[in-house]
Amino acid sequence: MSISTRPRLPRVHLAVGLTFGLLFLMLVRAQPAAAASTLDPISDPGRMSLVAGDFESRWRAIDAIEASGAVTAYDSLSPLLSGNGHTGYPYLCHGNQNLNTSYRVDGFCWNRDDDTTGEWVPQGITGSHDAQPGGTWLNKYVYIASWHSRNTGSDEFARISVVDNDGGDSTIYNHIMLVDPYWETDTTANFRAVGKAGTPLAGHADGISWYGNKLFVASGHQIQVYDLRHLWRMSGNGQESVGISGGKSSARWHNYALPMIGLYANGAKGDPCTDLNPCMNSLSLDRTGTDALITTEFRRSTGGAPVVRWPLNSTDALLDTDGTTNYRGSVHATAGYRTPVWAVQGTATDGTYFYFSGTCPEYADRDPDDSATADLPYCIHWAKPGTSPHVLTYGPPLIQNLSWAPSSGRLWGINERIAAAPGVRSVFSLDPPN
Repeated sequence: MSISTRPRLPRVHLAVGLTFGLLFLMLVRAQPAAAASTLDPISDPGRMSLVAGDFESRWRAIDAIEASGAVTAYDSLSPLLSGNGHTGYPYLCHGNQNLNTSYRVDGFCWNRDDDTTGEWVPQGITGSHDAQPGGTWLNKYVYIASWHSRNTGSDEFARISVVDNDGGDSTIYNHIMLVDPYWETDTTANFRAVGKAGTPLAGHADGISWYGNKLFVASGHQIQVYDLRHLWRMSGNGQESVGISGGKSSARWHNYALPMIGLYANGAKGDPCTDLNPCMNSLSLDRTGTDALITTEFRRSTGGAPVVRWPLNSTDALLDTDGTTNYRGSVHATAGYRTPVWAVQGTATDGTYFYFSGTCPEYADRDPDDSATADLPYCIHWAKPGTSPHVLTYGPPLIQNLSWAPSSGRLWGINERIAAAPGVRSVFSLDPPN
């Protein structure tokens, strides 16, 4: 596989014709607003740990399922980057959504169905800028978003979207169901939906990071691991069921599924979030110094959320454990902070600054159960460790995860707001000042 290392040349679609009043409002609102306290380090972060879980059994199940012929297995993402799939928009179709245009905002949008659906809700964003230092994958600029399901029960399904936003007049993407391979009997393997009722796996696919051939998905007390060298095409996409029956595979109307290979956890689904075992809701990749995953806990109506750094091993693209292999043993945090930003949904770092998506200072006391609150702008805050966060820019409502692209020096974000008409969801990027 030949990976280009050419620098990212961002495709920028800047809005024109802003009225003086709107421009004035943007400039006024983007002024720094000091937080109540500073981004403070956590003492003894190594006390926080994650335990590797059940990689080997899943690997054997994956091998058995692929050998059975029930799925068509691919060892790369190439079938998803052939120009076929859903058609989105290679620009910010809802305008700049309060983003400060001096930061050269850009991005893309989903098609109308995915923009307005209440069944699936976007959460995390990552891209080939995480996967490879050069910023591309299979010589393309590729992005992956995570979604959780709100259709039946609570988070019983999870999916990702693989997006080809490499240029041209359209953005093409495909949805892939996340599944869990398991042993149905001593000799028969099957798979089920991640989050299926009665199983220990959390289905709220939240933060997401792409590192080499691995994909990490945060879900509360779990960081789930997927291997992009095991992409499965289903026998058909006409059934609601998930799994293998009669030698045929199905993934709830999806053409493709991606099987989990293992996980790292500090608790069970539904356990409380504690200082020793924080929940992991946002997820981003940090390539400054030793590669690591950055997690943040979501606290709805307060600040003080822990920001934790978990070390990666570049040899096998797994988290770095104290075991004889990285699919056994425990991962110990190497650094941690507490952010005073309220309701943090995403965190990323460029090695100097940390960026947080969270409540804007003037809206911090708004009732989160008030439906009007969901339509308020979210803010991207930034701070160096030991300093007070300030507002970098306002943005669309309910910004979720963030991702830093070192190859281009751009910050990426995604928002989740559900609005049946006209829709307000987008994936955006901006070029923050040095």
